[in-house]
Amino acid sequence: MLNKFDIQIREGQEHAVIETAGYLNDALGEKLSEKARELIQSGHTQLVINLEKTTLINSIGISILIEIIEALEEREGTLNFCGLSATQERTFRMMALAKYAGIYPDEESAIENL
Repeated sequence: MLNKFDIQIREGQEHAVIETAGYLNDALGEKLSEKARELIQSGHTQLVINLEKTTLINSIGISILIEIIEALEEREGTLNFCGLSATQERTFRMMALAKYAGIYPDEESAIENL
């Protein structure tokens, strides 16, 4: 099913990991935004978004990721991405998301560099 999506949250003492699965469009994006806001409001200002199981990201998905970056900047937080495909990484770098958030090959290195 093309519209199937899922979000998993793993909370550590100092950070939280949000793992997405599915097409990062308006539906998954809204869920992601909601979960990120909840984490930030509860004091998690160091986040990792693992996109390993997210094969496509549209412009709405990108704009939601930018909103999360802005919300974390307001709280002097940190956001790292991991699990990006080569195309996603190029897109993130081209759109300057890499200027405001780290990009790492795997979750472990993303957490280590928060």
